[in-house]
Amino acid sequence: MAFGRFDRRRKSSATEPVALKILVAGGFGVGKTTLVGAVSEIRPLRTEEALTEAGRPVDDTTGVEGKNTTTVAMDFGRITLREDLVLYLFGTPGQNRFWFLWDELAQGALGAVVLADTRRLEDCFAAIDYFERRGISFAVAVNCFDGAERHALDMVRDALDLDPHVPLLMCDARDRESAKEVLIAVVSHAMERSGAHREPAAT
Repeated sequence: MAFGRFDRRRKSSATEPVALKILVAGGFGVGKTTLVGAVSEIRPLRTEEALTEAGRPVDDTTGVEGKNTTTVAMDFGRITLREDLVLYLFGTPGQNRFWFLWDELAQGALGAVVLADTRRLEDCFAAIDYFERRGISFAVAVNCFDGAERHALDMVRDALDLDPHVPLLMCDARDRESAKEVLIAVVSHAMERSGAHREPAAT
């Protein structure tokens, strides 16, 4: 495997970076596109289309009445966390009618971020259930919208019925450093779980 191989022809000890795939999921209008755009070091790829009257019966904009676009395939971005670690970010579409894309996007993913809005917590249940059923490590990040009531994290954990080991943190999806902390949390959690699964059973 090429990752981590030392190149004796180089004067430096630089290694080829490990590339990891992370999903950014959650309900409609929760801030997935915003988070990917805030943290990506490249111009993010977006597949947003305008909301139309035809989609009004199936697009629930309650709580996000000002939103006039929706992701129809995915968002894509990239961030280098360390010299030897690069994350490729795939933002999933939030509406039910695009769920057929999730299985394709989830292939090869190390882990996922589930964005939550405390005004519409029920919107992230489906994403949490999806990753739990498929054994994909995830962290939940509460996106702190302006004007939204703040709740203690233990209350949010109880409301979402999250297992104790699942990372839960507050974030501002618009802020690069805040979004970066979320990504670090999910990568650390996924690697810890992966390492635990590889440990040999005690004899």
